[in-house]
Amino acid sequence: MVVLEPGTRRPTAAFLVAFMLLMQVSLCAAQETAVPAGDLVRKTIANELKEEPAKFLFRSRKETGRGSQTHLYVQTKDATAGVLIAVNDQPLTAEQKQAEEARLEFLASHPVELRRKQKQERDDADRINRIMRAMPDAFVYEYAGTEEGKPGIGSPGDQLVRLNFRPNPRYSPPTRVEQVLTGMEGVMLIDSRKYRIARIDGTLYRDVGFGWGFFGHLDRGGRFQVEQGTVNDGGWEMTRMGLNFTGKILLFKNLLIHTNESFSDFQAVPSNLSFQQGAALLKKELAQPVTRESRNGGGSPNDKH
Repeated sequence: MVVLEPGTRRPTAAFLVAFMLLMQVSLCAAQETAVPAGDLVRKTIANELKEEPAKFLFRSRKETGRGSQTHLYVQTKDATAGVLIAVNDQPLTAEQKQAEEARLEFLASHPVELRRKQKQERDDADRINRIMRAMPDAFVYEYAGTEEGKPGIGSPGDQLVRLNFRPNPRYSPPTRVEQVLTGMEGVMLIDSRKYRIARIDGTLYRDVGFGWGFFGHLDRGGRFQVEQGTVNDGGWEMTRMGLNFTGKILLFKNLLIHTNESFSDFQAVPSNLSFQQGAALLKKELAQPVTRESRNGGGSPNDKH
């Protein structure tokens, strides 16, 4: 029942319909947030791990303390092929292009080297998957509102659920690979309808050990950011990764990682593309003139955030 103040006009039918719709939307929102935050993360991680990624030709621009490098990559059924196309936003010289073509030819024509590259990629993927699988148990999650998706982070205009996370005191990492999670806290953005991670922003609040093929520790204050968003066909791909860490390897060698890498210009390629075919495709791209826009990673909204 709607109570009216004296002199107030009786609500119209349109007003009542709008009021009922508003109440319905509010109830739906309340039902969504009624799902425990940890359960939402668990379901999202499970979906991320089962997604069969599409294969793309795409551009990467990595900035470090020594400048920038721009690469073209193509994902094949064998391994990812890559070629350098610019240094500090300047195109390669003829000699540098020849060196890149020779490197591609070497990998494509030497099965032993290609198998070594495949093993490295499998090992990297395994470590990432182990970290992903550990995340639902390694952290305590709390709802912290919503944000709107934008180019490169989720789907533009879609609502993303914001979660704060901190270490779970009851979590015991099974290996040193997962050890880094015990000292990290931060924020996660999730598309709760598609069960995809749009952003992870984590910071180390204390020194932690790690094991990524060697032993060492990372210093307090280290930070990493990973962003995902929709690309040309509506699929999700990583659009940005930022790493800022200091520490030591084997207790005596200093470790310094400061990189900011963006990914753009995604073009779908056949899922059965071989490494040799991918190398030929990159060589063809390498022969094309590099424009100022492409040197800077332009041409894709995923790179502008």
